[in-house]
Amino acid sequence: MNSSKHTELANHAWSVADLLRGDYKQSDYGKVILPFTVLRRLECVLEPTREKVVETAAVYAEREIADPDRFLRKASGQRFYNTSDLTLKKIARDPSHAAVNLQHYVSAFSDNAREVLETYDFAQQVKRLEGADLLYRVVGRFADLDLRPETVSNHNMGYIFEELIRRFAEQSNETAGEHFTPREVIQLMVRLLVAPDGDALAVPGTVRKVMDPACGTGGMLSAAEEHITELNPDATVEVYGQELNPESWAICRSDLMIKGQDPENIVFGNSFSHDGHARERFDYLLANPPFGVEWKKVKEDVEYEHRHLGDAGRFAAGLPRINDGSLLFLQHMLSKMKPVDVHGGGGSRVAIVFNGSPLFTGAAESGESRIRQWILENDWLEGIVALPDQLFYNTGISTYFWILTNRKSPDYKGKVVLLDARDHWVKMRKSLGDKRKELGDGKGGRPDHIGEITELYGEALEVAGDPEHPLHGKVKVFRNEDFGYRRITVERPLKLRFELTEETLAALEASKPFQKHPNASVLLDAFKGMGEQSWATKSEAWLALKDAAVAAGTTWPTGAPFNKALRDALGVRDPEGEVQQVKGKPEPDAELRDFENVPLDEDVEAYLQREVLPHVPDAWIDHTKTKIGYEIPFTRHFYVYKPPRPLAEIDAELKSLEAEIQTLLGEVTE
Repeated sequence: MNSSKHTELANHAWSVADLLRGDYKQSDYGKVILPFTVLRRLECVLEPTREKVVETAAVYAEREIADPDRFLRKASGQRFYNTSDLTLKKIARDPSHAAVNLQHYVSAFSDNAREVLETYDFAQQVKRLEGADLLYRVVGRFADLDLRPETVSNHNMGYIFEELIRRFAEQSNETAGEHFTPREVIQLMVRLLVAPDGDALAVPGTVRKVMDPACGTGGMLSAAEEHITELNPDATVEVYGQELNPESWAICRSDLMIKGQDPENIVFGNSFSHDGHARERFDYLLANPPFGVEWKKVKEDVEYEHRHLGDAGRFAAGLPRINDGSLLFLQHMLSKMKPVDVHGGGGSRVAIVFNGSPLFTGAAESGESRIRQWILENDWLEGIVALPDQLFYNTGISTYFWILTNRKSPDYKGKVVLLDARDHWVKMRKSLGDKRKELGDGKGGRPDHIGEITELYGEALEVAGDPEHPLHGKVKVFRNEDFGYRRITVERPLKLRFELTEETLAALEASKPFQKHPNASVLLDAFKGMGEQSWATKSEAWLALKDAAVAAGTTWPTGAPFNKALRDALGVRDPEGEVQQVKGKPEPDAELRDFENVPLDEDVEAYLQREVLPHVPDAWIDHTKTKIGYEIPFTRHFYVYKPPRPLAEIDAELKSLEAEIQTLLGEVTE
């Protein structure tokens, strides 16, 4: 079936919008069109065995068998069935009973099909259409839509349904980005995911399992299936997913039913708290999880798994900030990789869309940093591709593909590709929400960005580290450890001189340890009587203060709290002051404390000698505070310095603009 036929059938279904106009908002058209398209397709698929199923249902009803589901599925030859003798055409012929008959018809479907239609809130739409006197007309329009399998294959039906989903997403633009990833972005993602496996996928009888834990309407799953079957028409692709949004879940499940896949593979619910595929492992996993979504609602479940299940659970590596669950999705996906066998077979490939946050958010030894460390130390990160901004419907920010695998080739172990594809885009003729750019696919005279990026990435994987094959300027290859660093604490000594002034005495009087002394007022009067004084060392200051206390007839307070309060009040920071000691060692000054990130493969003492001591010779490293961190500073690695424009050029431009303004003002006042 050619694309014009797809469009023709999609247009037929979408033409119902003409009937709905006025009674429905434009953004609600899909709530009618999508479930009725599903209903019509299911009817067409079941038509050859419809009478047989009705007869079988009657037989088992007479025998009073409680659950004849297995026998009815066998009679229908499908994973679903309908026990009613009604059809959409029959229902359309009886307008006065259309609502009752349609409800009876839908209730006669098997549970898995009926559940999908119910999730579309189908009963409410039927009631609404009936109230507007539109129901029998809508039913009639779909009854004329030829979606028989001999006319429209499962594969082609997928194209039609995806076209309807796309139109629905565009009409309800405010939520499109949450549930609908641009088609060209998915195509690139799937190619990068599958590209290294081209030879293996061409083997006859190939079976591949694909999973998306945030599957939305199923676009990524459909694209993965389509691409694999393009490489090998005889391949069997089983798709699995999970989705939290009920309408998106229903659309995805409908898509699978329409194309002959098992709808039970699409699970409803939150992937973090209710793992719908806990025991499954997959060849390919891909996802575009929502950016920056908090996981507070499942906090208890996630933290329990993290604390108590350890490596047997999904979140042993660490937990990110509560307001961004992106790295939880990635851990969830990595837990579902197939193990690699002793012969190098098995294993999985993973692709996920992130914003910039997971690259660097979180200090050393934070949850995010520990997760990155876990991934890199296990050598799972294969590459990261930076995409153009304004590529998605509901955000204009820059995004990144992370590609991961547990079966890197021997020549590529310990390495990571960074590919900067931010300049690969064409401007859209008409923007959709925040989407103003798209990736060219080489069709219609447009550049083939998808092909170019895939080729650059594949080349990097093949020649990484080979000096005989220099890489494109937009591609860089790093070692895993290049992203690790030691967060060192650089200390400098606390240097003080000591002063007795109104301000320092006021600070002393306000301190609790001083206030607790039984003769605090006597001491204070004694110190005030000394007048303003200054000492270079603590011992000199304390000697003078003790003499004043004795002269006033009171004892000198003992105990560390009082002495510390006295020093904190009278001590004044001075670069030329006395170095304070604690147990014979210099006391660090918290106000001068600094932190440095030192690459993992560099000696921290050598770093101190080279980068710090020439500027502050008295500094030292407190090794007890050193932390290990991991981040991927993508932008820094591709930063290109642009010198500022010459001042003369800027000055000339300003003068030119001033002249233009004066000319315009002159025209206005004439």
